[in-house]
Amino acid sequence: MDHWYTADLHFGHDSIVTNAQRPFRDTSHMDSVLVERLWDKVGPGDDLWIVGDFAFGPKAKDEDWLLSLFGQLPGARRHLIVGNHDGPLTQALPWDSVSWLAEVDDPAGDKPVTLCHYPMMTWNHARKGALHLFGHVHGNWQGTTNSVNVGVDVWGFYPVTLIDAARRAKSLPQHRHWKDVEPRA
Repeated sequence: MDHWYTADLHFGHDSIVTNAQRPFRDTSHMDSVLVERLWDKVGPGDDLWIVGDFAFGPKAKDEDWLLSLFGQLPGARRHLIVGNHDGPLTQALPWDSVSWLAEVDDPAGDKPVTLCHYPMMTWNHARKGALHLFGHVHGNWQGTTNSVNVGVDVWGFYPVTLIDAARRAKSLPQHRHWKDVEPRA
């Protein structure tokens, strides 16, 4: 069983293709590619973590459309970390868990992973090497040595594993304010 993480899918969001400069013909094309890429990675026994902004726009206010979309998601367990565009209907889908913040024991790591839609400066076990995975900023920022953007805009529209995120974290700079919030004792 693997854990897969992704954020900022924005299913059904008509203007996200232009606003985030996504390489799709239109929203329907984007939605179908995103679902296909989830299925390319996430296996039937896996956990899928949506780290915010699952769907947005008029379609996201249509309960039947949302349920149909949710039914297309792969994985044995699907979780939502609530983002700023995840309204009541999205939160009410049959997720295995819904929360604003989660600390996950991922079998691929030796420390808990902190999930929040928004990038944070610090979190539980941050000084001990625990990674924070976030979204919200689309392609504007990849993160730092211990806080990684798992949004589709910076991962080729694919979900990622903790191993993928940790590998990228090693190539990123330390946050310039890290010493201000986590000084050495």
